[in-house]
Amino acid sequence: MEGYIMIGAAINRMILYFGPDAGRIQHAMKVYCLAYALWDEEARTRGIPDTDERRNSLLLTAVLHDIGIHEAERKYNSSAGKYQEIEGPPIAEKILRECGADAEITARVSYLVAHHHTYNLIDGLDFQILVEADLLVNLEEEKGGREAVLFVRDKYMTTSGAKLLMDSYLSFVV
Repeated sequence: MEGYIMIGAAINRMILYFGPDAGRIQHAMKVYCLAYALWDEEARTRGIPDTDERRNSLLLTAVLHDIGIHEAERKYNSSAGKYQEIEGPPIAEKILRECGADAEITARVSYLVAHHHTYNLIDGLDFQILVEADLLVNLEEEKGGREAVLFVRDKYMTTSGAKLLMDSYLSFVV
């Protein structure tokens, strides 16, 4: 299935999976939108072509990164990242099969879902931008203060992520 069509199908399945949990759906969509914007900026500045397969793995993972959160809450009574990383990959893989994803992209998305809170394992631009987009959304949703914003900027951000963070988030916490 074509990348953008597959992403649309994954979004629809994520929405159905989360059901009435509008907060989780909105979180996933915000991460998706920021990941898309950050990818485009980084790809442009690095000379990465639009056809780069990492873009599709990033965008699919942005949609599905927290897909294991309900199972984590059910099994462990916790939404902690380590439990999402355990419970998310099988659900993401099922959704990707339903969307017609090939084995290679399914494996990469599954890996990213399984490690999206394990920052020391970042191994590519798709993973880096996923972490940045999720951190940006989490800072906004959790109303992170100035110290949190500066810590995230200095420890985890690319140039594009840091610029977005400083231009849009820091002004809210100064």
